Amino acid sequence: MSAKIRMNTEFRNKLFNKIKDVFENESTEEREAFLKSREDFNVVQKETFKLAKAVVESSYPPEDVATLRVFKKKYGDPCDVVAKDKCFYFAHNEDVNDEGEKTETKSHFDFGLYGNLDGNESYGRDDQDQFAHAYFREELKAKGCNPDIIPQQSGKESNPYKTKHVDMCNKELGKESNGYNDSNAIGMTKDFNAPFYADVIGTSYCRSRAIACTKDEYNMFLMWRSAKANVVSKHSTWVSSISKQADQLKIGLKAYRYLSEGIELATELGINVDEAELVKTNSTGLTIYNPTNLANMIKGMKNKQSTNTREAKILARKQYESVN
Repeated sequence: MSAKIRMNTEFRNKLFNKIKDVFENESTEEREAFLKSREDFNVVQKETFKLAKAVVESSYPPEDVATLRVFKKKYGDPCDVVAKDKCFYFAHNEDVNDEGEKTETKSHFDFGLYGNLDGNESYGRDDQDQFAHAYFREELKAKGCNPDIIPQQSGKESNPYKTKHVDMCNKELGKESNGYNDSNAIGMTKDFNAPFYADVIGTSYCRSRAIACTKDEYNMFLMWRSAKANVVSKHSTWVSSISKQADQLKIGLKAYRYLSEGIELATELGINVDEAELVKTNSTGLTIYNPTNLANMIKGMKNKQSTNTREAKILARKQYESVN
C-alpha cells in the first residue's frame, strides 16, 4: 500500500515528530551524560551549601542573630539588621602577588536556581536561564514549554521566537520578573531556593560583606559552581546532537516522494511506525492518494439515478400511476 501513497506535508510532519521524539528519549552517551550531570549537581549542591552555611555562621554566629532578632522585636525597624540570603561573597587571602604580598581572592556565589555560573553578579543571562530550564526540563516539557530553546538558538542573534520560549519557561518556573528579587519568586523557583538560605547580619547588598573563608573552602565553592556549569554544558551537547539529527531527518523527508521511503527510514533507525495508523489518521492523504478510496469516491459521484435508490423508486411509481 505505501508504495502507491505519495508523501505530503502532513505525513512528513508526523514522521518527523515521531522520529525526533525517539531521538530525545533514546539512551545515548550525550543524554546519559546530561542526566548524570544533574544528579552530580544535586549531591554537590547540598554538600556545598552545608559548608557555605558553616562559613557564614562563623562570621554571623547564630546566637548573635538570635539576639538581634530579639532587639528587632523590642525596638522595631532600627534593629532590623538580620536577613536571609542565598548568595554570598566568599573571600580568602592565602594567595600572594609577584611582590610576595598577600592578596584577597573573592567571588560571588549564588545557590539559587537562577544564580550565576561564573561569579558575575549580573542576572538575566542565557547560561543562568538555561541551567534552570535544563534542571526542570521534564517538568517544562510536560507543560508544553521548550526548555531546549537556548542551545537550539546558539550562535543566533536574539529574536522574538527565542524570547517567547525563554519567557514561557521562566514564567512556568515562577521566576521573578526582574530576575533578582527572590522574595517574589513562586512555584518551582521558590521551592528550589528554599533550602539554601542562611542568616546574615547587615542591611547592605552581599557585595559589601565579603565573608572570610580558607583557600580550601573557596576551592570547594568553585568546584560546586563548575558542577552547575557542567549541567549547562552537557545539556548543550545533547541538544546539539538532537538538532543535527533532526536537521538531516528533515532534509531526507523533504526529498522523499513516497510514504514508503519514510517508513523505510524509520525502520532503518530501529523505529516502529504503524503505516496503517499514519494513513488512517491523515486528514487528506488517504482520500486523495489511496487508489481504492479515490476509486470508490469517484464511483459514488455517478449513477445517481439507479433503480435501487429510493428517489428512483418513487419516480417509477409516479410514472406508473400516471399511465394507468
